[in-house]
Amino acid sequence: MTYDRSIQAFEAASRVIPGGVDSPVRAFGSVGGTPPFMERGEGAYLFDVDGNRYVDYVQSWGPLIFGHADSDIEKAVIETAKKGLSFGAPTELETALAEEIVSMFEGIDKLRFVSSGTEAVMSAIRLARGATGRDNIIKFKGCYHGHSDALLVQAGSGAVTFGAPSSPGVPADLTKHTLLATYNDIESVTACFRDSEEIACVIIEPVAGNMGLVPAEEEFLTALRKLCDMHGTLLIFDEVMSGFRASLKGAQGLTAVKPDMVTFGKVIGGGMPVGAFAASAAIMSQLSPEGPVYQAGTLSGNPVAMAAGLASLRKLKANPSLYIGLAEKAKKLMRGFQAAADAEEIPLVTEVRGSMFGFFFSERAVKNFEEAQGNDEKAFALFHREMLSRGIYLACSAYETGFISAAMTEEMIDETITAAYASMRVVADS
Repeated sequence: MTYDRSIQAFEAASRVIPGGVDSPVRAFGSVGGTPPFMERGEGAYLFDVDGNRYVDYVQSWGPLIFGHADSDIEKAVIETAKKGLSFGAPTELETALAEEIVSMFEGIDKLRFVSSGTEAVMSAIRLARGATGRDNIIKFKGCYHGHSDALLVQAGSGAVTFGAPSSPGVPADLTKHTLLATYNDIESVTACFRDSEEIACVIIEPVAGNMGLVPAEEEFLTALRKLCDMHGTLLIFDEVMSGFRASLKGAQGLTAVKPDMVTFGKVIGGGMPVGAFAASAAIMSQLSPEGPVYQAGTLSGNPVAMAAGLASLRKLKANPSLYIGLAEKAKKLMRGFQAAADAEEIPLVTEVRGSMFGFFFSERAVKNFEEAQGNDEKAFALFHREMLSRGIYLACSAYETGFISAAMTEEMIDETITAAYASMRVVADS
């Protein structure tokens, strides 16, 4: 493959965009090389500006369950766009999409749309604080909830700590109310509650997708629910990535544990920028204009995004068996990766949740962020480059999740596994 035009495009972008990208991971910083600049997508394929074709396992980081340029979603977007891109006024599309989502989840009576997952989580945290009258929150190391100040924190020394900013520009005063716990470790959460009696909420990715794919264990979620109930603390499931991806009901289709609040994103927009946060009527009544907790967004509930999301979710609800096929393909893919690694005696562990998959170049299964950091990043970077050169587009970070789309065929999975065998040989010889 040649990347001449992508190299030129990256150089041009770097002159006017920091790092040449509008989201840091896209810069290929952890895997090396120049990021391919994409021109179009078609089904399970991406095509870059140099004419290279890739089997796409990123799928816009999750939302494209039906693949690129799905005809039904495309039609809904075009028909809606012809009526106007934005009104800054209510439309019936907002109500229709809200009804579709609310009808599928226990304990959710109302939701509010926003324009991104970051905005959804930021707003949910504010609402939780307003509803409880408390300031402190608990998050888990390795869980990513967007780049809002209160959640962009790193661990300090010790098992339990108040968060310290992980980025310049985030004042320590804004993160001092964020306590950090260890994923799948209930004792670390208990220690946080001993450290503070003023915890408004615990926020967690029930299927973590930003330290690689690391699901929360059922026993852990059950214990977490009990702790929150005991202390009058709200439990928030961040399903920006897993919502309608891990199953038709997201992570809540895989666990008996029910949260107090949920955040959504990605999939509910069918590929358009959108997010939402949801809870019971009692909690949501605290939100302006009904209540005192203020939140607003000029483009929230954008009609084009609503139309795309509505078309996507209605197709999913009409075809629930689709998830069985997606999961089987994800399992087949990971069995293939495992066999390719085993053939070269390369340590590898894999994970699958519905249409989501992940793998680590590691000796043992990964259950939290500390264990995820034991991943051999150099091996991943080399594997990624080799797969890319063979037309396989994987997430360009060792700590991201992959996705299967309905447009993927068995032949594409077989092609990818064949590429994995060849790529693993290169890793073994390096």
